[in-house]
Amino acid sequence: MNINYLCVFCGASQGNNSVFRAAAVSLGSELAKNQIQLIYGGGSSGLMGFLANSVLESGGKVTGVIPQHLKDRELSHRGLTKLEVVDNMHQRKERMFELADGIVVLPGGVGTLEESLEIITWKQLGLHKKPIIFLNIMGYWEDFYNLIKGTVEQGFASEQTQNLYISIDTPDRLIPTLENL
Repeated sequence: MNINYLCVFCGASQGNNSVFRAAAVSLGSELAKNQIQLIYGGGSSGLMGFLANSVLESGGKVTGVIPQHLKDRELSHRGLTKLEVVDNMHQRKERMFELADGIVVLPGGVGTLEESLEIITWKQLGLHKKPIIFLNIMGYWEDFYNLIKGTVEQGFASEQTQNLYISIDTPDRLIPTLENL
């Protein structure tokens, strides 16, 4: 599979453990090294900021997509290759998805959860076939995986739901995973 653009969902906060920040930085350098352009939410704070800065510092390209209301609060990253401003959060997700060849999910909060569930739902409905890869740093996504497993066990989702995404433990597994798709 040819991947030139990856959308990364991640937290606007940095989390309580430096390993999350280190993973964002490592992922950013992996993307740049492999000439994969980052598509993300356009923010300067948290894991979003660490990720974007890492791609840029490693010589890569970054496109941010941010709603006007967040840009107005001066939350946008000012050093990006390109910043697209949209009207609302729905347009943000739609535009990031349109630009990307695949999705990677780093740890994050409820916004990251919401983005992840929506993109999995779109895939389940047959609206796309793009790879969705969770970076399960320190087991961060295990409770999420168990939630999905519970929907299957309780008869609300098919067994195939758990096959709509891939889990990797470290950023250095991303490129080999993409190459094996």
